[in-house]
Amino acid sequence: MTGLLIAFEGLDQSGKQTQAEGVKAHLVARGRECHLLSFPDYATPIGSEISKALHGEREYGPDVMQLMYVANRYEKRIDMERALQEGLVLVCDRYLASSIAYGEAQGLDASWLRDMQRYLPRPDLTILLDIAPETAVARKAAGRDRYERDLALLSRVRQSYQHQAAHDGWLHLNGERPRDAVSADVVSAVEKLLGPR
Repeated sequence: MTGLLIAFEGLDQSGKQTQAEGVKAHLVARGRECHLLSFPDYATPIGSEISKALHGEREYGPDVMQLMYVANRYEKRIDMERALQEGLVLVCDRYLASSIAYGEAQGLDASWLRDMQRYLPRPDLTILLDIAPETAVARKAAGRDRYERDLALLSRVRQSYQHQAAHDGWLHLNGERPRDAVSADVVSAVEKLLGPR
């Protein structure tokens, strides 16, 4: 059985974690072993540094932040490759495209952001849960980090995601709809990826 890598992308509060957990439950019920990953992973040394920067304890430029986000994924690369070789399904809450979206929104070069991630495992499917920045803010009124407070930045992030989602290997979903409607589309796409039982 071949392993699969499914990534959820979108603004914060777009439902990525909820849908990732739903996919895992669906896959387990179907008899597939599935692991959830969330990036950034704050439990690693680089992840801990990212957390400090997001909460104002460190001051880094956008380029350094994206280098750390990418390095945080590379910290997990060997484990991810091993899991995929063993036939597991990996479901990521944020992955490669988020560095491109947030980096590009801050004036960084998209091809540089893409290129530095070229040795990471490629997703078989990337699902964009597309919501308006205003929706993201309304869904999380308190405790927002530095990115979550900047509506203009979030609008540019959304535009980058929409542009990326026009390519093959993406599913672009309206994340403003009821959770069950989004889940039905997600499960349908995952079933196509898995093929016949």
